[in-house]
Amino acid sequence: MRFEPGRLIVHRNVRRGRIGWVRPARVVSDDDRGLLIWIARDSPVASEVSADGRGMRAMPFAEWVTSPSYGLAKSRWNGPPLLKFLPAGAAHSVWWFSDEDGHFANWYVNLEEPGVRWDDGDLAGIDMVDQDLDVVVRPDLSWQWKDEEEFAERLALAEHYWVADEAAVRAEGRRVIALAEAGEFPFDGTWCDFTPPPDWAPPPVLPPGWDRPPVR
Repeated sequence: MRFEPGRLIVHRNVRRGRIGWVRPARVVSDDDRGLLIWIARDSPVASEVSADGRGMRAMPFAEWVTSPSYGLAKSRWNGPPLLKFLPAGAAHSVWWFSDEDGHFANWYVNLEEPGVRWDDGDLAGIDMVDQDLDVVVRPDLSWQWKDEEEFAERLALAEHYWVADEAAVRAEGRRVIALAEAGEFPFDGTWCDFTPPPDWAPPPVLPPGWDRPPVR
């Protein structure tokens, strides 16, 4: 399944059959290397919250997994415009962050299960499972692990956690770190000067079907 350039899709994180967050994105390219998507500033988004409106990161994980009910709260993407590359079949994605002036700031390696695509005709998307541990790669190709404490906290509650193999997650991280240290694609400057077409404004609302049941 391939997505046409310019198409609006939704990129979703799912956790044990529940939607964790939803972000609409435009397809930049989709080829043998993988899927490249663009998320505009101020895009409508949704994320999972507990009954009292707190997100997962706003409480201890032990409290989150015992919360009696959850919902999806709508908001706007208030971070910088974001370019995401999902390599075909890989257990990670790479994000290009920019500064307030629109200049490239750093790469962000999001360790995740390979995404599963779906296409309902009027709307399509890709669902993945975020594995929480990440890597930040700076323009000089230095790097650091991110969210290690959060990862450890959740691994300690294995019966509630969606990550089953810590070693595999870290191994994938080290594999991508080796690419970064060597300055190999996608850490070779590719797409660091990307500018979206001027008509790629954020959609006014999340497209119908954004909350359809996850495919994984």
